[in-house]
Amino acid sequence: MFRFEHILLRPFTEVKVIATRPRQMCDELPRNVRFSSNLLTGSLRCVTLSTGNDRDMLARQRHDLIVDEIRRTGSARVRELAERLDVSEMTVRRDLDTLAARGLVEKVHGGAIRVGDLSSFEPGFDAKQERQRAEKELIAERALEIVQPNSAIGLTAGTTTFTFARYLRSVSNLTVVTNAPSIAQTLYRDQGQIASVVLTGGVRTPSDALVGPIATSALSTLHIDVLFLGVHGMDAGLGFSTPNLAEAEINRAFIESARRVVVLADHTKWGTRGLAQIAPLERADLIITDSGLPADARQTFEMLGIDVALVTPRSMSDESGPVGLESLPDQTSTALADTAS
Repeated sequence: MFRFEHILLRPFTEVKVIATRPRQMCDELPRNVRFSSNLLTGSLRCVTLSTGNDRDMLARQRHDLIVDEIRRTGSARVRELAERLDVSEMTVRRDLDTLAARGLVEKVHGGAIRVGDLSSFEPGFDAKQERQRAEKELIAERALEIVQPNSAIGLTAGTTTFTFARYLRSVSNLTVVTNAPSIAQTLYRDQGQIASVVLTGGVRTPSDALVGPIATSALSTLHIDVLFLGVHGMDAGLGFSTPNLAEAEINRAFIESARRVVVLADHTKWGTRGLAQIAPLERADLIITDSGLPADARQTFEMLGIDVALVTPRSMSDESGPVGLESLPDQTSTALADTAS
């Protein structure tokens, strides 16, 4: 018999458990209740297994933990993942097959390794869209506060800017300039009060960006109020970067055409270096990211005098506390208002 301090039988509730063999412990609970360990903290979570959406949610949670662990350490073995997630090795292998097919990890004998270490590696649009979904939604919500009616804004290609595009239908008489067919299609389909959408021409990249001399030439004649820039990586030395040389060029053209530059990037972009620099960090007027941003990144932005708006996903916040904006540094609390003016 195992002894429990407390158990709350609802999905993804933190529990305190005193036991040495979680798998046997699960056998003494109802059949639809299991425990899985958090790879990063070592804590246990009580999860309810069901059919349909509940089961899909559990698989997505497990996939997120596996990807986070591999990104953090660079690699992971099937046996270790199975023990830490308290699932079978066959389940882990299926998870790795799914993640590898999405371009999120690279399978090797006995486990998987991190992808994207090479500066020229660029995951496809669908693969990137699976990453940090909650963070992207909150970043998009916060960015919407900047957009003013009767203004012209730019959206570069990317999954965070694609998420942001879905929030723009409420802004009246808005003109949107983009080099992303997926963003243009979203705005045309759910146009709302948007006045017009300008799509540049060019050749399509894996990240769904139109690039090349046609796109760059089109941007050189335009002037936009605020650019919302998506990036592949942020680095103290290299600045903002992308694996695609042509995409770096058109993003620089976007920056030159904009009065203000707002970067939309979740915390995983920090420390990633793409092949081509887009611009130094100080070229941004505001960075909207999430509270997972490392301390060294916060210090770098503060030293450069860059305003940073942090949003906190619910999983990172106190259950009873608000989910919203943190300020970094002191002047950041006025950053959104300053950018909108």
